[in-house]
Amino acid sequence: MQKKTRDSKEKQYEELVIDVKSVVKVNKGGRQRRYSATVVIGDRKGKVGLGIGKANEVPDAIKKALQDAQKNIITISLIDGRTVAHEAIGRAGAARVIIKPAQAGTGVIAGGSVRAILDLAGVRDVVSKSLGARTKLNMARAAMNALKSIKTAEEVAALRGKTVEEILG
Repeated sequence: MQKKTRDSKEKQYEELVIDVKSVVKVNKGGRQRRYSATVVIGDRKGKVGLGIGKANEVPDAIKKALQDAQKNIITISLIDGRTVAHEAIGRAGAARVIIKPAQAGTGVIAGGSVRAILDLAGVRDVVSKSLGARTKLNMARAAMNALKSIKTAEEVAALRGKTVEEILG
């Protein structure tokens, strides 16, 4: 995994290449090799994006993946600037990821591409478990789906047309 920092549209995003793999397509004329790259970008303050790019050369695939990641940035709300609001399960293909909030000082307990996404999102205390398939891309997509599904108490109250005090009351 490679880390870089990129300045785009006045926002500072860190980028991390999760996976680069070669894909071979067999034609009448022989084998055609291309490369697929999976990249995560984030600002460590609640914004994170996942992108995939395919090209004939590795650097071009990474560039395309970065452009795709910038299009797919999501914003998550962090509780106390360090953890998620509640437990969430994300699914993608056969992969499932469980993300749970943790006490201060726990750190990021996650593996592989899930750890990269949580780190770049700015989550500092979280417990995660990977279930099902172990492919890097599907694990990353499942983690993003789990983060998308997290809502704060204020967001739930607004959806119900109430205040937080009325719900907890």
